[in-house]
Amino acid sequence: MIMKILVMGGTRFVGKSLVNKLIGQNHIIDIFTRGNKPSPVGINKLIRGDRNNLNDILKLKDFNYDFIFDISGRELGQTKMLLNNISDSFRRYIYVSSAGVYKDNYELPLSEDSPLDEDSRHKGKFETEKWLFDKQIPFTSFRPTYIYGPGNYNKIENWFFERISIVKKVPIPNEGNLITQLGHVSDLTDAMIRSLSFDCAQNNIYNCSGSKGITIKGLIEKCAEVCGVDFSAIELLPFDYKKLDTKSRKGFPIRLSHYQTSICKIKQDIDWEPYFDLKSG
Repeated sequence: MIMKILVMGGTRFVGKSLVNKLIGQNHIIDIFTRGNKPSPVGINKLIRGDRNNLNDILKLKDFNYDFIFDISGRELGQTKMLLNNISDSFRRYIYVSSAGVYKDNYELPLSEDSPLDEDSRHKGKFETEKWLFDKQIPFTSFRPTYIYGPGNYNKIENWFFERISIVKKVPIPNEGNLITQLGHVSDLTDAMIRSLSFDCAQNNIYNCSGSKGITIKGLIEKCAEVCGVDFSAIELLPFDYKKLDTKSRKGFPIRLSHYQTSICKIKQDIDWEPYFDLKSG
């Protein structure tokens, strides 16, 4: 069945992957974006605007959609402004949250019920999820870990690739034994689209990532392998991450604590499995 879909964002990374797949399924796609990037070929309508500007959001008030995918929302106020000023005809609102909402925890993997970090820079994400629950708005929220893959504008895999392939030196926290987790952008967008076909996904929150965790040292070794660089030729530069101030911590692209989520719930509810392992991804 052909559906009419609004995508908030849609011209970069996650949004681009999502929109191209939806177009490939012959759905009617409108995207709301500032218009700073080229639009995917095949969309129905490009609506230019700033989602923080009410006058721009009001451009959407006369349109009806079956589903809304929100890639760009970060703060609760953004979602409130959108959903309070658009037709309530939509069947579900699909929101991209973040596994960055969780507190550091020695018990891994983290489930969707694990404690949240009130001081997280992603605080607006779980505030949005709570508001959606409280207002009984039909939604599905996804909490990905580090997303990687084609078009990634965040310094994740490329942070390592550049150092491995060019300078052959990579800073590494202590012995590199901290566990982390990455998920491929295509796996995430597959899961988002697949969730539309499952009623049980409504009003649910899902971790969404790769199947396995990996140590930071293991990640460096895996990146070296796909770059065709002998791991033994790379100089690892250990640093004591516990002594870094908060600002310095941001210079390293991976959380400096153990970080792995369980994807059991999403696998069970929508019969989904990640297609990519880390090497192939």
